[in-house]
Amino acid sequence: MAAKTPSPCIDVCKFRREGHCIGCSMTKAQKSMFKALKKPAYRAAFVTMLMAQQAIMGKYGHWRRAYEKKCAKKGASFPEDVG
Repeated sequence: MAAKTPSPCIDVCKFRREGHCIGCSMTKAQKSMFKALKKPAYRAAFVTMLMAQQAIMGKYGHWRRAYEKKCAKKGASFPEDVG
């Protein structure tokens, strides 16, 4: 069994850009929402949604590398590979 999808947070946690974190693009509400998700499919879908949000906002190229490393460290699949 694969490990559950880890939080998209990459431990930067500086909220700028209209309330979005400069590290992962999540708002405080989105961070709380992710913590409440228990089903692996929902967590993976959330990360996929977050990647779309980052693409629209721009300037989040650093996040993918950091998150792929986090997934590998935790033994989890990168969400694009799930499914």
